[in-house]
Amino acid sequence: MDADVYWAKFLKDTGRDQGDRCAGDFSFESRGFTGNEQLTLVLSGRKTAAFSSYATYGIDNEPLPVSGELYVVVDRNGDGRCVIEVTGVSVIPFKDVTWEMAQQEGEDENLEAWRDKQKEYLREEGDIVGFQFTPEIHLVYMTFLVIYH
Repeated sequence: MDADVYWAKFLKDTGRDQGDRCAGDFSFESRGFTGNEQLTLVLSGRKTAAFSSYATYGIDNEPLPVSGELYVVVDRNGDGRCVIEVTGVSVIPFKDVTWEMAQQEGEDENLEAWRDKQKEYLREEGDIVGFQFTPEIHLVYMTFLVIYH
């Protein structure tokens, strides 16, 4: 079911106010993992954080997520699979990301593997949208909790 229908089902099933606002659709993409593999990590509770480039928010003229916002997580087909609540958002230089933070993505075995994967992803993204990777590049670090699925 598409994200709008899924949101309506979430509101009905949880008894929330029908006027509650969905902040948007959210899909997970990453090097080495397909969106649906990441979705499995989210649904299992293993993935509770996501990183994205701060520069992309400015280039796309999008506001940063805000703690308390709710998103419908969609699979590769655009179907709603769960609702997450943002529990924290911070902007941090790439070089300052700790293993404890990276580990919340649930994908890598150590910080070095996480850094290697992220560098490659950020270099490719920068080539497409117009920024250059450096260790000082800022990332948006968002933590979340699955509240419905």
